[in-house]
Amino acid sequence: MSETTASLAATTTAAAPASASAIARGRRARIALRGLQVLLALFYGIASALPKLIAHPSASDAFDELGWGSGGMYTIGALELAGAVALLIPVLQSVAAMALGALMVGAFVVQVVVFDGQNAATPLILLVPLALIAWKRWESNAELLRWARRAA
Repeated sequence: MSETTASLAATTTAAAPASASAIARGRRARIALRGLQVLLALFYGIASALPKLIAHPSASDAFDELGWGSGGMYTIGALELAGAVALLIPVLQSVAAMALGALMVGAFVVQVVVFDGQNAATPLILLVPLALIAWKRWESNAELLRWARRAA
């Protein structure tokens, strides 16, 4: 075996375990991100949308104070529920994260302007994992566009 071939063989052999390690890390990262999506979907579906959709007094009082009434409450609740479900659908996950992120920007503005920043940190905290999901699942947008073009 020549010197070049020997060094190439040594490099290839040394790279194989690193590659397997990288694959394992990537798999763990995908699983963790999917777990985060499930947790956010549960939060938006149960803790955020459900009180609005069943007109819980805590939600209806807040929307009455805003002047949006039950129509605004049901609309926001339905949007949150739709976003929660879409977070779990692979082709919609990035778009859902962006849409829920936009809702959180609106919620932050409302909290600051109307409620004097009482719970303004919550939408900002939720923006961080939503932005991560939108960024890491960006390739699903291309798949969604291909699907939409085929349907058209």
